[in-house]
Amino acid sequence: MTSTDSLLALEPEKISAPNSKSRSDANKWWGVAKAVALRLLTMVLSIVLILVVWQLFLEIFGIDPFIGRGPLDVWDYLTTGQIGADARDQLWEASKTTLTDAGVGLFAGASVAVICALVFNLAPSAEATFMPMAIVLRSVPLVAMTPLIVLIFGRGLLGVTVIAGLVTFFPVLVNVSLALRSAPKAAVDLCHAYGADAATTLRKVQIPTALPALFASLRIAAPLALVGALLAEWLSTGHGLGYLMLQSGSLSNYNLLWSCTALVTIYSIVVYSLIAAIEKIALAKYGDVRA
Repeated sequence: MTSTDSLLALEPEKISAPNSKSRSDANKWWGVAKAVALRLLTMVLSIVLILVVWQLFLEIFGIDPFIGRGPLDVWDYLTTGQIGADARDQLWEASKTTLTDAGVGLFAGASVAVICALVFNLAPSAEATFMPMAIVLRSVPLVAMTPLIVLIFGRGLLGVTVIAGLVTFFPVLVNVSLALRSAPKAAVDLCHAYGADAATTLRKVQIPTALPALFASLRIAAPLALVGALLAEWLSTGHGLGYLMLQSGSLSNYNLLWSCTALVTIYSIVVYSLIAAIEKIALAKYGDVRA
């Protein structure tokens, strides 16, 4: 075979390899797009199902219409005349405050938890020392701790961040710490065989392996951050959906109270679904190291 024949024989492989890789990438991202779309569709169906269960609950248990409001009652209230317009303005302003409080608290709590999990992984003695303190901190009811937190950090965003961050801190810490310790032993041994130190092994193997656990923790922590923000607003700040729920309940404005409740539920489902969609994209980009 001449050299020309050899080049011709190799040419299809040179051409087909990039095309095959591009098709594989396209198929992978198409699968991710379908998974994200399915997650968003599931979110919509979850909201619809909750509305149906809400209405059935009121009818089956015969809740007094003066107190119990159904989805249609809330819709009529929010879309009727000037009263509905004023209520929408109130809910929008309160929602911005609550979502900001919950978002900052989730970010702060999750960030501190991840840093602590990394430190615990690199220094097991630190975990043995400080993990019991984290467990004790988690076991104390947040309602009892709120006055002390407000006294120390004030009634502003910092105090709310601490309250919401405490709710999200523990589940992220426990799940990420466990995931870092559960990295594939073969991959860890390979890093050690090549002379990698603990920090390099952590960066190359353990952190990518822990990504699914991190996102699972964030899905759990996001609704908890909303609850923490509502509690802080209820007990200390006097702003946001938490305070609006307290105020509307004390004034027997049950239309507004149920509107706040419906919004908080919808926000929880939306945030949970968005984190799940981001998880699909991130894992597709970085791959599943566990395999």
